[in-house]
Amino acid sequence: MIPYGRQNISEKDIQSVVDILRSDYLTQGPVLPRFEKAVSDYVKSNYAVAVTNGTSALHIACLALGLGQGDWLWTSPITFVASANCGLYCGAKIDFVDIDPYTFNMSISALEQKLQEAEKKGVLPKVIIPVHFAGQSCDMKAMACLAQRYGFFIIEDACHAIGGTYAEQPIGSCQYSDIAVFSFHPVKIITTGEGGMAVTNQLLLAEKMSSLRRHGITRDAKKMTHESEGDWYYQQVDLGFNYRMTELQAALGLSQLKRLPEFIERRTQLAKQYNDLLADSSIATQQQIVEATSAWHLFVIRLKLPDGVTQKAIFSKLRKQNIGVNVHYIPVHLQPYYHKMGFRQGDFPIAENYYKHAISLPLFFDLAEADMMHVVTCLKKICSN
Repeated sequence: MIPYGRQNISEKDIQSVVDILRSDYLTQGPVLPRFEKAVSDYVKSNYAVAVTNGTSALHIACLALGLGQGDWLWTSPITFVASANCGLYCGAKIDFVDIDPYTFNMSISALEQKLQEAEKKGVLPKVIIPVHFAGQSCDMKAMACLAQRYGFFIIEDACHAIGGTYAEQPIGSCQYSDIAVFSFHPVKIITTGEGGMAVTNQLLLAEKMSSLRRHGITRDAKKMTHESEGDWYYQQVDLGFNYRMTELQAALGLSQLKRLPEFIERRTQLAKQYNDLLADSSIATQQQIVEATSAWHLFVIRLKLPDGVTQKAIFSKLRKQNIGVNVHYIPVHLQPYYHKMGFRQGDFPIAENYYKHAISLPLFFDLAEADMMHVVTCLKKICSN
């Protein structure tokens, strides 16, 4: 079956991991700081903190910004559940902002309206997490203006988006946010197996996140409550977690990062081919904003379904043709756990309508031309029938 996404591992990638296996350090060695520096250099941020996955990066980003009991976090309903769950981990309350029907990202007009209403009620969010869905940046300039007006922090969920750009700068430069977060899961643009990264331009945030990923432990005498008792000595000064990335993961990530430009070039080429091949059909694709270039983690279509035809039927027929389509995502507020919090069908109608019509087509670095043509031919035939 043609998968919707898949990693590409080269011999150099493999050798980079083998070299670590033969080295003195499998964790907490010299390669991790090199990987962090390479990522921060690539995205033009001042600091980078590597962790176990994108979810843990979101978690420590929220904690570093002081999100806690009684605070509100808002995010998009069209995302993986981690974008909302990270707020719950901190004891915060969660709400969502509906999406734009064309870009599938958080709607700026819906956000502004919701902020105006929240200000009247005295329940403004402390943190907003815009999700760069499928690899395309949200309108961050507009969001930063609203942050300045209403006083909230911004964490960019850029788990889909390393290698993309916004306003002629790499996504992750944090020009318009406090922190940005990446994921290195195998289906993402580059992979470390599992793994994530939080980037920021603020030293205090970077230090806080670095401490939180290693149990809140420090060996820095300046941060201790009293004088060190010896070279072995450390203190736990915060309640942190074991979110460290291994040397094996960092080595793979460092090798993959060198290949990021070719990954993005190929994904962009494939996305253009899809758009060209589907241009004469009734199938809608994600609208791209002028200020951004997508990293193309996903290629999502919206089906125009005639009466009596369901997304499920088309999905199943494509799967029967050995095409591993998927759906990204079930709106988070419709999950049973969030239903128990009081969210209901109809709360975010644009996101719900999107979900009923969306399908993700296969898109990955070594997707063959023949396989792409098979996908498009089958899709058009099924839709026309």
